[in-house]
Amino acid sequence: MTDSIDRLHQAVLAARQLDPAVSRTARLLQAGRSKVAKKFGEEAFEVVIDALNGSREALVRESADLLYHLVVLWAAAGVSPRDVWKETDRRESLFGIAEKLHKEHKARRKLATSSLRRARKSPRRA
Repeated sequence: MTDSIDRLHQAVLAARQLDPAVSRTARLLQAGRSKVAKKFGEEAFEVVIDALNGSREALVRESADLLYHLVVLWAAAGVSPRDVWKETDRRESLFGIAEKLHKEHKARRKLATSSLRRARKSPRRA
């Protein structure tokens, strides 16, 4: 699977050089990150609908579309599959293969980030 995603990522990066009039990927990338993100969200919604409707074939097709748009979003944001695999490996070493970041870990990280932002904004006293 990772090989397929890596190949797709390379193809998406190569498509940046193509004519947007003939390449859907080039056109999407040229539209900018917000357009790519919006399209990814639309595809995610379609996956949810097909999952709820119980159509296995439609779910498979829409999931492939979703993966494509995720890779395009990564390319638009300067993220590589290697970055994602590295984070996945890090999480696996901490929590196990089937887990994601726990909500309390996310809450601690969010609190630390907001505290850091406040500290940067407040004037320092001499």
